[in-house]
Amino acid sequence: MLGRLGRRFGLSPIPLYLLAGLAFGQGGLVSLRASTEFTAVGAQIGVVLLLVMLGLEYSADELVGNLRSAAPAGLIDMLLNALPGAAFALLLGWDWKAALVLAGITWVSSSGVIAKVLGDLGRVGNRETPVILSVLVIEDLAMAFYLPVVTAVLAGLGLASGLSTLSVAVVTVVAVLVVAIRYGGEISRFMSVKDPEALLLSVLGLTLFIAGVAGELKVSEAVGAFLVGIAISGPVAHHATQMLTPLRDLFAAVFFVFFGLSTNPADIPPVLLPALGLAVLTMLTKVLTGYLAARRVGIALPGRIRAGLALMPRGEFSVVIAGLAVAYGVDAQLAALATAYVLITVVTGPLLARLPDYAWFKEILRKRMAAQRATQKPLPSTE
Repeated sequence: MLGRLGRRFGLSPIPLYLLAGLAFGQGGLVSLRASTEFTAVGAQIGVVLLLVMLGLEYSADELVGNLRSAAPAGLIDMLLNALPGAAFALLLGWDWKAALVLAGITWVSSSGVIAKVLGDLGRVGNRETPVILSVLVIEDLAMAFYLPVVTAVLAGLGLASGLSTLSVAVVTVVAVLVVAIRYGGEISRFMSVKDPEALLLSVLGLTLFIAGVAGELKVSEAVGAFLVGIAISGPVAHHATQMLTPLRDLFAAVFFVFFGLSTNPADIPPVLLPALGLAVLTMLTKVLTGYLAARRVGIALPGRIRAGLALMPRGEFSVVIAGLAVAYGVDAQLAALATAYVLITVVTGPLLARLPDYAWFKEILRKRMAAQRATQKPLPSTE
């Protein structure tokens, strides 16, 4: 019902799932203690499926190509959006671990929500859309290195163990990219698309196995799943996406509900104003990120604004990062802040992304562009 309600009003259902968890978790309207073990396992599977589906959207060649061309935009994105989160945590009196976690929460935009918004608004073919997608790809790839670091820090590993975990993560990511580029076709051909049942079990089984191994190595289950998705390409990736989508939707909903269940609603009011302030600040920095990234490739003012507004929503990755912090017992207020922050950005982001389609907003941009042209000096005559 909540999923249908969200889509009826053109909103992501993520905030509604979070609210459902808040309503029925500890301190909620009605506390439901049943099936907690199933819900916890389902939430883990939800994270894994979210990330493998994200990996299936990219090929290794696309990732490497985007890494080369969009690296400057990715660096700007990290500086403008991760640093405010870290600074905010320190201003609230939290330790450096919480600062590292909050930096990730404010850094990464929601690929799923943004892709849906671009499709709903008919902007998939727009000139600024490749810029938006390049920024998202850089963020997703960066998470393959960020998540192992956060996992090692939250687990309380020492410097040597932490460096070892990071080294394993770096070697694993590079090795998977190399294998996917050189042998991705052979891997995909091994999984025949002629037998849907075998293909589903192969992809799902391989994903859960690699995610489990990654978790044992302290690299993060999410990273392992993401790399499996990257390694699969061609028709196999297309068919696997079609078959896994219903499972992803089911267990992703369980994950978001579970995160809400693990957050006490009574913890949210004290952090609501800080969450609102952080949301406003980092939505502005995301607009600036998209603006600068689009300007860098010569896109006009309306496209720059559309790119910036589209990047504002945070969602699945922010909740995954916050979930790691909750699992390792970081400050309880962090989960409440993350929940409020995601609720604010994932609801207001898609609404604000529609601004460039309104006539009055287009008129403002038109006048702005006319004023810019009027102030430009004419080129000297060559006659």
